[in-house]
Amino acid sequence: QVQLVESGGGLVQAGGSLRLSCAASGRAFSSYKMAWFRQAPGKERAFVAAISWSGRSTYYTVSVKGRFTISRDNAKNTVYLQMNSLKPEDTAVYYCAASLGVVLTTNDYDSWGQGTQVTVSS
Repeated sequence: QVQLVESGGGLVQAGGSLRLSCAASGRAFSSYKMAWFRQAPGKERAFVAAISWSGRSTYYTVSVKGRFTISRDNAKNTVYLQMNSLKPEDTAVYYCAASLGVVLTTNDYDSWGQGTQVTVSS
């Protein structure tokens, strides 16, 4: 497994932007597909975006497509989530996750970070 640490969360006004980072340590980062999930108060954790080990393939939940961009830098063992045009409904704790699986649409993540809070005010 890899160890994951998220950063970059905070308070932002609606329409603003934030970039989340997830630093990984442990086994070879470039072997893992990576993803971001989020959990809003009173709701279950939900998938946001995923990226393949190479970075060539990405997959997004419908509600963030066109606003959020997932990317990775394997040389820095880091995955990013650029969030633009933020809405109050994007408020949640955002988690980074890793999996040795290949299919981006499969939820088989077994390594998780501790989460970072994102709050979007109206």
